[in-house]
Amino acid sequence: MENGLNEEILDKLTKVCLCKAIPRKRMKDAIRAGADTVDKVNREVGSGTGGCGGKRCGPKIAALLEGYRNGEWV
Repeated sequence: MENGLNEEILDKLTKVCLCKAIPRKRMKDAIRAGADTVDKVNREVGSGTGGCGGKRCGPKIAALLEGYRNGEWV
C-alpha cells in the first residue's frame, strides 16, 4: 500500500507511458505473461511508439522489469 491506497488501484491509475496513456497495470500484466525486456513490453502493450519514442516510459518499464526480477512485486 502506498499512501493508504490499494496497490491494484494505483496500478490502474498510474500511467507509465504518458504519450499513449498506458497504465502500469497493463505493463505488469505483460511482464507477468513473459515480456522480459523493454522491447517485448513495448510490442505487447504499444508503449514506446508515442511522441517521445519511449524516452519517458522506457526507464520506467526497465525499473518495473528489475522490480519483478527482484521479487518486489508479483
